[in-house]
Parts: sequence; structure tokens; C-alpha cells
Amino acid sequence: MTLNHILFFSAAALAAGLLSRPRWRANLLLLGSVLAIYWLQPSTPIRNLDFWLPTATLAVSVLVWAVTRPAETANSRQDLHTGIVLTLAVAGIGLARYLGPLCCLTPTRPPQAAQVLPVVALAAVLIWLAGRFFSGRASALNLISAALLALFIILKTEPLAAAASAWLRSRTGQSTAFASPLDIRWLGFSYVAFRLLHTLRDRLNGRLPGLSLSALVTYVIFFPAFTAGPIDRVQRFSKDLEADFRLDAETVWRAGRRVLLGIFKKFVLADSLALIALSPENALQTASPLWMWTLVYAYALRLYYDFSGYTDIAIGLGQLLGVQLPENFTQPYRKANLTAFWNSWHITLAQWFRAYFFNPLTRTLRSGGRQWPLAAIVFAGQLGTMILIGLWHGVTWNFFIWGLWHGLGLFIHNRWAEFTKGRSSRLDPRLANLGGVLLTFHYVALGWVWFALPLPAQSWHTLQTLLGLAG
Repeated sequence: MTLNHILFFSAAALAAGLLSRPRWRANLLLLGSVLAIYWLQPSTPIRNLDFWLPTATLAVSVLVWAVTRPAETANSRQDLHTGIVLTLAVAGIGLARYLGPLCCLTPTRPPQAAQVLPVVALAAVLIWLAGRFFSGRASALNLISAALLALFIILKTEPLAAAASAWLRSRTGQSTAFASPLDIRWLGFSYVAFRLLHTLRDRLNGRLPGLSLSALVTYVIFFPAFTAGPIDRVQRFSKDLEADFRLDAETVWRAGRRVLLGIFKKFVLADSLALIALSPENALQTASPLWMWTLVYAYALRLYYDFSGYTDIAIGLGQLLGVQLPENFTQPYRKANLTAFWNSWHITLAQWFRAYFFNPLTRTLRSGGRQWPLAAIVFAGQLGTMILIGLWHGVTWNFFIWGLWHGLGLFIHNRWAEFTKGRSSRLDPRLANLGGVLLTFHYVALGWVWFALPLPAQSWHTLQTLLGLAG
């Protein structure tokens, strides 16, 4: 989100909270989020893709609702009303191409009505059939989960993304010679995929409550958290959505301060630090260890202020709308060990992987026929979890190594904590805590070298320079 987006959303959220009636709140959040995802979607070199990508987000969200809804539950009038509103909204955004100077909400002109209307109608029919014949079936839930993961892998793997771009260009009559992995800029897909996978898995496990179409779609595309999280749970989100909310002065003050803090972090601190933060360009031009450490420190702080700033903005906007999004950062660089760091850095992402990968994996290893040593179970769980978190950012060697770096660090800390359990220490607790904070911060900062740079050779050269070993 740009500063203009944030200011507009803040004003719109404040107006909605002050002027709308409580019974309109859910509909306003749904419609506002639909409009926002089209407005936020960046332009793409592939013709009309900036219209089709948000449309696909909505279609997949409605499909997931249809197959996770209890099979014995009849469609309510409210769900039918929501479906009509979504259909008309998409059609209206597409038809805006004919409004002359008022066009358009999307960055480029939407496709012709002859393309939009049949696609919307076909999607509606297919979703209805899926809900009618496959609702609650494990095979359908697993198939959609696999499709989301496959799409995620394609978008995050450069050769596959480039091939997908070439295919889309061929379908639109554009030259495939200019295909690039950057062509498919599906804004918010990573967070949308996590919310949908959470919904599908909880339906399989019997933990998903009955949800209206409006509640599920609003949860998936809730615009304050759409681009950068946090990753909320649908059970918690739906309670806030259904609660009787009235905006008062105290909430405005608390939310306003949170939004302003986020703006200061992102657009003052993070953007200023970005001028000197580690990057592929300045990494190869810096030979001094002192200056290289300066670049690394600047990157570590810039990443924190950028990400936590967006989180503050999302939480503040959510408060104006009566939704208390979960915290995502709690002073991570002041933690005395790596485990505490990951309990306070991108908290909702770590919790998601803990719930849907680490815990199932370790339970399986403990309950299997073979008796694995506890250390081996912890090693497999922590290493696998962190490698997957690394690859979530992109399927590259550097993100793999970054995940490996943190997985090994977490395992070493786990073994050290186990070794020192019950043993007395002669160190002053305050001194020990300070030493732990410094050690953890520098371990994380060195890990950012793999995160910030695209190639292992560049990262290795940077690490050598930091240690004064570069030739």
C-alpha cells in the first residue's frame, strides 16, 4: 500500500465507523474489501491480468466456502444475497471500461464485457456445482489444497513463473519473447493462500465453524491485512465481524495512533534506511568490513520497520472497523535467544507453520512404529519448518539457505536449553541477557545476508567481507 492508499483507507474506515449503521457493517466491509483488492492490484505487462487476478481471488474464495460449507446446510437468503452482490461488483468493475473519464478502478482498462460476463457466469455455475456435489468431501478439500500449493510453487519459482507468463502472453496474442517471472504480480496471493489452506484444513479436522459466504470472503480479502498480513484465524475474525461494534472516541484515538506509528516506521524510518541498506548493488561495491556491517545493520532495521510498520497500519485500520487483528511483532530484536525471536517476529506466520506443519510432523514421528529420538524429531521439525518458511518467500537457493540457517540455529538453541536446564549459572542474569540479545541479533542479522541477496555467491562474498576475509 502506498501512503495515498493508507490515507484514503483511514478516512474511509473512519467515515464508515461514524456514519454507517451496525447492521450495514458486514456488507460495507465486504464491498469495501472487494473494491480495495482491485484498486491495490498493480498493473501487469500481460493484457487485462490486473483485472483477472483479483477476480480469481474472489472466485477461489467463494469456491472454498462452497466446499467447506456443511453439506446438509441449505443456502440461506443472506448467502444468495452475498453471491449476487459479488457477481454484480465484479461485473460492474469490468463494465467501468465504458464509463469514459470515470474508468477505471483497475490500473488498466478491464477486458470487454463479452469476455467478463460469460466468465463470471461460468464461474458461478461451476462453484454452485462444486458446492452441490462436493461439499465437505475430503477428496475435494485435498484437491483444492494441492492446487493452491501448486499455484504457489509456480508463482514463487522463477522458471515456472516465466513459463506461466509465456503461456498467458500466448493466450492474449502478446509476444512470448518478453515473458518474465515478474509479469504475474498477484497481489496478496501468499496471504490469501494461507487463509484458504487454514480454512480447508480446519474443515477436514472438524474445527471449522459454520460460516456465511460474506464472513469467509471478507476474512480472506479483508483489505487492511490483504497485502502484508497478519494471518488471522477465521474463527477469531468471524467473532469480531459478528460483534455489535460502535466506533467511539477512545477507539479512534487508539487506532489513529497505531496508524500514525506505522506510517512513521514505514515511510520515515524504513524508507530512509533503504538508502543505505544491504542490496545486490552495494554489496559488490563495498570492500570495507565496517561499511559492510553498516549495510547489514541498516537492512536488519529497515526490514523490521517496514514490515512492523505495515502491521501497525493494518491493526489500526482494523480497529477502526471493529476487527482486532493479531499482533505480528513484539520487539523481536530485544530477545535473548532465537526461539524467543521467532515467537515475536512475524508471529502469525510462525504460528501457522507450527499448527499445520511442525505439530503434525512431530506427532507423526512420535506416534509412528519406529521410536525416533526426541532430538531427531525436534531437528526434523525445526529444520523442515524453517526451510518451508524460507521457500515461502521464494523458491531459490538463498531462501533455502536462510531457512536452513534458522532451522539449525533453533535446533542448537533447543539442545543448549535442554543441556543447561536445572544447571546454575555464575553469570549475572542481566549480563547474560545482554549477551544473549547481542548474540541473537547478530545471528539474525547475518542470516539476512542470505535473505537480502539473490545469489549464494553474492551472500558468501558479503559474509567474507564482514569478517575481513574477502580477497
